[in-house]
Amino acid sequence: NHFFATQLLSSEKSTMTSAPSSKFTVLQKDSVSRSGQPGATLTTDFGCPIAHTDDSLRAGARGPTLMEDFHLHEKLARFDRERIPERVVHARGTGAHGYFQAYENFSELTMAKFLCDPTAKTPVFVRFSTVFGSRGSMDTPRDVRGFAVKFYTPEGNFDLVGNSIPVFFIQDAIKFPDIVHAAKPQPHNEIPQAQTAHDNFWDFISLMPESMHMVMWVLSDRALPRSFSMMQGFGVHTFRLINSKGKGRFVKFHWIPVLGVHSLVWDECQKLGGKDPDFARRDLWEAIEMGNFPEFELAVQIIEEGEEEKFDFDLLDSTKIIPEELVPLKKIGKMVLNRNPSNFFAETEQVAFCVSNFVPGIGPTDDPLMQGRLLSYFDTQLHRLGGPNFKSLPINRPLCPAMNFNSDGFHTCVIPKGTVNFSPNSLGQGLPEPSPTAGYHFHPESLSGVKTTKRALSFAVDHYSQARLFYNSLSPVEKRHLIDAAQFELGRVDSKAVKERVIVHFNKIDHEMAVAVASALGVTTPSPDPEANYHTRASPALSQMSHLGSPQAMLKGRRVAAIVADGANLALLGQLQAELNSAGCAVKVVAPQKAFTTDSGTLATADFGLDTAGSVMFDGVIFMPMPALALEAMGGPAMWLLEAYKHCKTIGLVGSSMALLSGTPLSVRATAAHDLQIPVVSDLGLVTARDGSSIKEFAASFAGALAKHRHWERVLGDELPVWKRIPA
Repeated sequence: NHFFATQLLSSEKSTMTSAPSSKFTVLQKDSVSRSGQPGATLTTDFGCPIAHTDDSLRAGARGPTLMEDFHLHEKLARFDRERIPERVVHARGTGAHGYFQAYENFSELTMAKFLCDPTAKTPVFVRFSTVFGSRGSMDTPRDVRGFAVKFYTPEGNFDLVGNSIPVFFIQDAIKFPDIVHAAKPQPHNEIPQAQTAHDNFWDFISLMPESMHMVMWVLSDRALPRSFSMMQGFGVHTFRLINSKGKGRFVKFHWIPVLGVHSLVWDECQKLGGKDPDFARRDLWEAIEMGNFPEFELAVQIIEEGEEEKFDFDLLDSTKIIPEELVPLKKIGKMVLNRNPSNFFAETEQVAFCVSNFVPGIGPTDDPLMQGRLLSYFDTQLHRLGGPNFKSLPINRPLCPAMNFNSDGFHTCVIPKGTVNFSPNSLGQGLPEPSPTAGYHFHPESLSGVKTTKRALSFAVDHYSQARLFYNSLSPVEKRHLIDAAQFELGRVDSKAVKERVIVHFNKIDHEMAVAVASALGVTTPSPDPEANYHTRASPALSQMSHLGSPQAMLKGRRVAAIVADGANLALLGQLQAELNSAGCAVKVVAPQKAFTTDSGTLATADFGLDTAGSVMFDGVIFMPMPALALEAMGGPAMWLLEAYKHCKTIGLVGSSMALLSGTPLSVRATAAHDLQIPVVSDLGLVTARDGSSIKEFAASFAGALAKHRHWERVLGDELPVWKRIPA
């Protein structure tokens, strides 16, 4: 037997190295190269040649998408079923329950009941997600975030299925499978995970000028949110509001976080992927458990019908925003998230959002991206959740009765009674029957046009002006981060041709930015584009610096690390925790080991050991007084200090821990101030206390610095004294 096994192994090795196995030969017969074939024509799955694949079939260039577009149906249906059972996109997410309450009666705008009764608290379930990573990926990639809200209204479920960025990569849903395929891991090796820094993504982008506006947002800090409760949400599309008189208006939906809009930095995001890949999930969960309920105000931009032509862009184009200077926001209500799910799978994983879930008073428009999503999201749920009865799952079930004769199918959850299962009927007294008064009415719209896959001229006119508007609106540090991001993303691209095409697009947006990125990549630096519109317009609302929030609100849920050593003064630590906790912060104790001794000789338990945490997991770091021997033995605190300073975070040092500054460019700062007998000093987010006697004043000063989120002034090193610059 041993001889036979040896001979068999030898034979297998020989087969693998010298000639293909029979199984390999069989597989080769089914191996097809899908790209690069000379003269190859794009076809449907049944071989029908395709004349045009970039735009769906519409009734006129700006008209609604037509059901008969079999190419659109096939492409989206195949895409919807690519993954089983994980979501194709938005696979990694987390959710929370809460409620929405309108500020006043908005019946002038809409007949939707939940927007017309300011006393009603409408239950909601929200799912936040990353888009391109798998369910097991980290929480902190560079990515747009999903922001989907299910309203359980008296008239059925309304799903506002949006994102954290107000625009998207494409104008027509027929290109959705392509952008996702390009952004996902490359098909031959499933690399890289949850990253767009690879050839496929940027090859697609370089050939799709309409993506440039979205690309600028994704390269910005907006793609690195500090937490789900500190990011904006957008409906992306233009919707319609219809009042009881039948008057329709165009509307854009915005979610505004009460805590302000804040981001991480890229180095921090990468390290969090190792230290705490569940960072954003954990943050949301802990905030709700602590009673720091995330709050978002719902705001709208209202455009009267007939006024849509006054803009130099098309309202139906999802790659464009309506600048707030043109149409100001009107706040109409607030959403509060106050309860965590009881079971992740039953609620967060099984929740099914459908763009087509409307209630009377809210409706779609002819936006070609939205038109495809109306079909595709419902189709996805049929596939992902096993059939049409996904709507009967508890998390998806409406609060109002659902009455119709839709029957049977996999996972039927109710037991219908009676003999009648059709309409109209007389045997069941004709019930249930439609209600012309309370029922949903599609907004009447006059349509005319030739059936065509031609794109409207208003969609193709300009792909760069709003991208430049966004870039012009950023603060200096935000611009620097965007350029760094572009250098990182394209630095991982091998194809020189792809990089050069992207630089051509960047040069149409901003010449200096294009030169900076090209120089870092080692490709030809461009000259100014003579055809580019290098306008100087800006919209302050596009910068996160315009959405910092109030100092009091910004402290809610902030995580602070208090680093101690053996012999720690427990009373001083308790006083610090009480002061910061009362402001809404979550103070976590970090020690060399989970167990540490106090000044009284007793054992205490820390929340983290130094080796199980990192400064990237916290918004601020405080170094409590430590004996000199402890400072020498603990190499970790010094690394925490420099890393936190590099990431522009608030840092506190009390008493003897200021020795950590020795040997760093920051040492001048501490000694100069305290030599003047000033008990507490705060400058650029570095807060020091001469000793523990001023701990209350220290805590107040630290909280004030923490409320600024980050001290971005440190990034602008050339404008700071040497000792204030970020250490290399």
